[in-house]
Amino acid sequence: MTTQAFLPIRRTIFSEEHELFRSSVRRFMHSEVIPNLDKWNRQGYTDRDVWLAAGREGLLCVTVPAEYGGADADRKCSAVLVEEQQRANAAGPGFTMHSEIVAGYINRFGTEEQKSTWLPRMARGEAIGALAMTEPKGGSDVRAISTRANRVGDEYVLNGAKTFITNGFISDLIVVAVKTDKRDGSSGLSLLLVEADREGVSKSQPLDKIGQKAQDAAELFFDDVRVPRSNLLGDEGKGMHYLMQELAWERLMIAIRSVAGCEIALENTVDYVKSRQAFGKAIIEFQNTKFKLAECKTETQVARVYVDHCIELASANELDPESAAMAKWWCTELQNRVLNECLQLHGGYGYILEYPVARAWIDARAQMIYGGTNEIMKEIISRSF
Repeated sequence: MTTQAFLPIRRTIFSEEHELFRSSVRRFMHSEVIPNLDKWNRQGYTDRDVWLAAGREGLLCVTVPAEYGGADADRKCSAVLVEEQQRANAAGPGFTMHSEIVAGYINRFGTEEQKSTWLPRMARGEAIGALAMTEPKGGSDVRAISTRANRVGDEYVLNGAKTFITNGFISDLIVVAVKTDKRDGSSGLSLLLVEADREGVSKSQPLDKIGQKAQDAAELFFDDVRVPRSNLLGDEGKGMHYLMQELAWERLMIAIRSVAGCEIALENTVDYVKSRQAFGKAIIEFQNTKFKLAECKTETQVARVYVDHCIELASANELDPESAAMAKWWCTELQNRVLNECLQLHGGYGYILEYPVARAWIDARAQMIYGGTNEIMKEIISRSF
């Protein structure tokens, strides 16, 4: 049972329609996701059935226009989806990467042909999207991308490798960041739509990660892959500009997930310490327990106010990179602190995967790395000085 004292403060950013949508998402998570998590964690990827089910329920590509199969919803609906997947303690499926990032790039920068070809299939869950930026030697440095696409007639010939690619193993369509000229830096960066079944595209097995086992991440290899010029997303050489426009939203979604993770961990922990006895009384009665929970609750609620403010900015297309970077680094580090305290209050049971706090603690660590490491977030913030 949810502990009322640790529900989030009253939020004013969501309408009744958003909350109805939340109820439908929560039902989906309980019926289609939670029962399959153990299986997905063991195999390292999600089954395609859940993507098709999500498509039937209208939970994919919700911000995509209705003419392309989406729901024409605002980004607050996207935030609801992120929060409810975290509430389910489900690192996978990678709906956010698929719907908000890959579909977002296509919807914003794609041609009419690209949008009409891919977005309806993605909204139905028939085609799964991935974004391939990170490279084995590049990490968070997008300007260090070395994967190349040389123009030969009406085609690009693509060579290179990408790593840590979310949805990479199960992907059907990959947005690949490539260099399309020989100049250094970001000036020659472009985005290509690459079908995963093209000759020369190969994938590793899902990488064996510490956590987030249900969410596949893979290495992708491109060996003389021929892609028609019509697969260029937007204009040649403007890839860095496109990436910078969408990265703020990607980073805010990580922060949204982090704050929701804090709230849910606190709910579970309060329930536990009220029921667990030590030295003849409930653990909640010890001053140390109450003070630790008070600290976690305070920091979480402060973070909630800032993140909700950022969600409002994103919904109005006013979210700037600095605000998103602040949200991402602060909230992900907060999540790791809060989960560490919650796990400690569970004692030995906190180290047992049967308890939600254990899986949440393991999965949260990656939040400080992907989407740009927190060190990169601080670099972005410091540029305003």
